[in-house]
Amino acid sequence: MAKLLEGREVTAALKTKHQTEVDGLLSKGITPTLGIIRVGEKEDDIAYERGATKRCEAVNVAVKHFVLASDAVQEELIELIDGINADALIHGALLFRPLPKYMSEDKICNILSTRKDVDGITDGSLAGVFAGRTRGFAPCTAQACMEILDHFGVELKGKRVAVVGRSLVVGKPLSMMLMGKNATVTMCHTKTADLPAVCRSAEILIVAAGRAKVIDKSFCSPGQILIDVGINVDEKGNICGDVDFEDCEPVVDAITPVPGGVGTVTTSILVEHVIEAARRSI
Repeated sequence: MAKLLEGREVTAALKTKHQTEVDGLLSKGITPTLGIIRVGEKEDDIAYERGATKRCEAVNVAVKHFVLASDAVQEELIELIDGINADALIHGALLFRPLPKYMSEDKICNILSTRKDVDGITDGSLAGVFAGRTRGFAPCTAQACMEILDHFGVELKGKRVAVVGRSLVVGKPLSMMLMGKNATVTMCHTKTADLPAVCRSAEILIVAAGRAKVIDKSFCSPGQILIDVGINVDEKGNICGDVDFEDCEPVVDAITPVPGGVGTVTTSILVEHVIEAARRSI
C-alpha cells in the first residue's frame, strides 16, 4: 500500500508557521491583507473564495472582497485593480479567472502590481519564477506541489521528474521550480511520444493534465512518487484527479489523494504569499 501524502498534514504545519509570522507583523502594526477580486457569481469561484477566506482568517490575515457584476465592463475592473495597487493596506490580490470572454485577460492580469500578485498571474511574477529570482510569486498550485514534496522530505537533487502538462498555471512554472532544486525534469504533453514509457522512467511523476483519470498504472513504476494536481468530476459525479487512484496506488510508493491532496495545500500557499507580501512592504 502506497503512503498517502495528505494535504491536511502539510496545511497543519503551515498554519502553525503562519500564525507565528502574522503575530510578528501584527506586533509591528501591520495586518497582512488579501484583496479578492471576483467578476460574477460562478459557484466554483465562490467556493474557493469561501475556503481562502476561512484559511486567512484562521491566522488573522484580513480579507477584503471586491465583487463586480457578471456584465461589468472592462474599465470597471481596471479601475478596481488600479485602486488596489494604490492601497498600501492591501498587500496581495487574488483575481479569479477566467474572466468574461469580452475582457482582455492578458491585459487585465498585467495591470495588477507584481508585488501584489500573490497567485503568479502577471508576466513579472512568471519571469521571476523562470529566472529564479524573488520577484512576485509563483502560482499557488505549483508552489503547493513543491511544499508537499518538501514537507514529506522528498529529495529532488538529481531526481528524474516527469511533469505531465505545460500550462502557465502549473506545468511550466513547476518545471522551473523543480530544476531550481536540481531535479532533472521532462515536461510532457499531448504530443509526447510514448508518454507511458516516459512517465514510468521518472522517479517522481507530477500530473496536471486537466483530464479525469487519464493516468493509469501503465504510466507508473514501483518506488515512484505520484503527485496528482487534477480536480475533476467523474462519470458518477464524484470528485477525482487526473490519476486513476485505485489503479495506480498499488504500484507506486507514495501518492497524493484527490480530494485531500494538492488542492488542500493551495489556499495555504495563498496565505503564505500574502504574509510574505506584507513582510516585503516594510
